[in-house]
Order: sequence, then C-alpha cells, then structure tokens
Amino acid sequence: MSRLSDAQLEELLNDVESHHSERKESFKGETSQRSREAVCAFANDISGDDTPGVLFIGAKDNGEGVGLEIGDELLRALANMKSDGQILPFPALTVEKRVLKGAEMAVVIVQPSDIPPVKYKGRIWIRTGSRRSLANEQEERILNEKRRYKNIPFDIRPIPSATINDLSKTIFENEYLPAAFAPDVLEGNQRSYEERLATCKMIVASDEPTPTLLGLLALGKSPQDHLPGAYVQFLRINGEKLVDEVIDEASIGGTIREQLRFTEQKLQSHNRRLFDVTSAATHQTTISYPLPALQQVLYNALLHRTYEGTNTPTFLYWYNDRIEVQSPGGPYGNVTSSNFGEAGMTDYRNPNIAELLKALGFVQRFGRGIAIAKEAMRSNGNPPLRYECEQSGVLYILPAKR
Repeated sequence: MSRLSDAQLEELLNDVESHHSERKESFKGETSQRSREAVCAFANDISGDDTPGVLFIGAKDNGEGVGLEIGDELLRALANMKSDGQILPFPALTVEKRVLKGAEMAVVIVQPSDIPPVKYKGRIWIRTGSRRSLANEQEERILNEKRRYKNIPFDIRPIPSATINDLSKTIFENEYLPAAFAPDVLEGNQRSYEERLATCKMIVASDEPTPTLLGLLALGKSPQDHLPGAYVQFLRINGEKLVDEVIDEASIGGTIREQLRFTEQKLQSHNRRLFDVTSAATHQTTISYPLPALQQVLYNALLHRTYEGTNTPTFLYWYNDRIEVQSPGGPYGNVTSSNFGEAGMTDYRNPNIAELLKALGFVQRFGRGIAIAKEAMRSNGNPPLRYECEQSGVLYILPAKR
C-alpha cells in the first residue's frame, strides 16, 4: 500500500470530487455514517481502475481546510472503521494526520477490495464520479465479475465436487438474507436466486453456480460430504490424559451455525455448577468455566482455522482439570506466534467466514475474542487462559476453576 505524497493529495483537493476522493468537514453525527458509505464505495471500486480512494476529514467542499484539530481520538475513530464490523468484508485502509494547503487534515486512504461486493450495514455502496449511491443489479454483477479474476481467499474458492443443489434455499432466504441485508434492500430485490447467491459469495457466479467453501459452510445440506474436516470432534474425558476413560463424545457437523450451536450445548451440559453455602449469608453459585470464555475460544477456533489442504477437524477435549481446543492452521498474516493474543492484533485467513459469523450474530466486534476470554476467566476465578501457537495449529488451554 503506497503512501501518497502531499502533492498528490493536494492535487485531489484542488480538483472536484471524483470516484477517487471525498471531503468531510468533521467525523460527527451523520457525517460518520456518510464517511463509512464512502469507504465502502471506494473499496468496491466500481470504475475498475484499481486506484485507491481518499477520504479527507477536515476539508471543505472547495478543498480548503476548516481548521479542525486532528487528535489521537479522531484518528482512532477513523481507523476503527477498518475492523468494527460495520463494513464487510474488512476494508484495507490507512489513516494519517497530514498538513495540506496549510491546514491539518485526517486522510483515509482506501484500497480497492479483492473480494467485492463490500457492504456497509447490509448495503452495497459505489461511487460514480462525485456521486455515491447504492449498487443496482447490473453494478452488482460487475462487482461479482471483478471478484472472479482476483487472487481470492480460500473461503470463497469453488468446491468442484459440489453443486447448487447442495445448498439449502430455505436457510439462505429465511435465515441468512434477513441477517445480512437491510430490510429495504431485500424488499426491492428483483434478482434471481443465483444472482443473490453470487452476490453473497455462496457460489462463484450466477452463470457458474459452483458452491464456494463459504456457501457450503453457511448453507450446505451436508457440508462434510465435500469438506470432510469441517467439523468439531468433542470428547469428555474422565481424567487428565487422552488415554483415560471417555464418558461422552460427538462428531459435530452440519453448517458452521449448527456446529457452533450444538458444541455450545455440549459445553453447557458438562459445565459443572459449584454451590458455596458457607462464605456468605446466601448461597453463591459459580461454574467451572465462564461461558463467554468457552464461546470466544470456540468461535476463534472455527473462524481462524485453515480449511485448505487438510481433513483435520477442530478438536475439543474436556479433561477433569482443563479444556483443550485445537484449531488446525497456525497464526496468519500480521498475527505471529510472538504477538498472538495481544489486544488489537488480528488478521483474517477467512474474511468471508468472519462476515458470516457477524451476520449470524456470533461475533459483535472483531479482534476482541481472546481479550474477552481472558477477562471472563479472571472474573470467574479460573487460572489464566493459555495458548500454544505452531505453524500447524493453535492450541487453547482453559484451566478449570479450583
């Protein structure tokens, strides 16, 4: 991502607004929403010229500065647009404080997305010249075609053994679409079933209806027929070693939503409640493991695992003294073994699965799962959450409350 010079930025300010630039005097109230719409539109790059879009905060319509003080709080708020989950898939952007035309401005530079269409709050925004608008049917088709020729993530690559008949239309129309798109967008939608699947990245394209990995995990009638490792192997072991007695086991398959729901049910059914009737006037109830910690580790394991080139499931082994969750595939991108688990340090091997989990309500904010799990363990009185990172996988260890 190359840095634009002051001269290049001032050239954009001196020109009229275009599909490359937009100006805002502040980042307050409705302007915050309009700025996110602009970022979404720049990421979609409907013009196809593969040029970054620039959002100026602190600039008038004529390109002159308004005298806005650019502080750390504003810069953090702008940077938060990248990962707060309102714009999905995640946009690639940088935020800088610059002095342009004698005035301080915040400059947000947005790179064209490799995996359009990009949505803001369930709406696909584009920019044509100086006009920002919602994409129509033909413009959605253009964005889908752009995606076919990019180096796309594995989670939206086609699974050749599957056909469109392997996807559940009922789940798509009754569960996924209402969760992923704004109601007004759905009401005015005249697109065909295949076109809607393609827009949501569930198939390659309307004229090439091969399901993607995302499509099978979200809508598959029997996903493991084509993704044999995409399941959770659960064991409840009466002991502290793998060779000890197994008192409950399950291979939990189905869609990713079904895997999460049924695994959570298993976790809750085995989570022992502890009653303290001596240390207070009324009895106190605690549990062996805090549910938020179990949930966040489970979500992380399924979201960040690799689905490429492996038939290894996600392992969840519940021992008497601890729970171990083994996720195939080690740290990815900006996340390394040395910075794994640090606050705000995140990257996505499966950005479209992340979008799916956000739409289904399993994830509210991104990049906070480990922090939430750590705090939940501390608040419940458990020993600290531990994790071991290797290139082949990540092992989460949750010690029981003693």
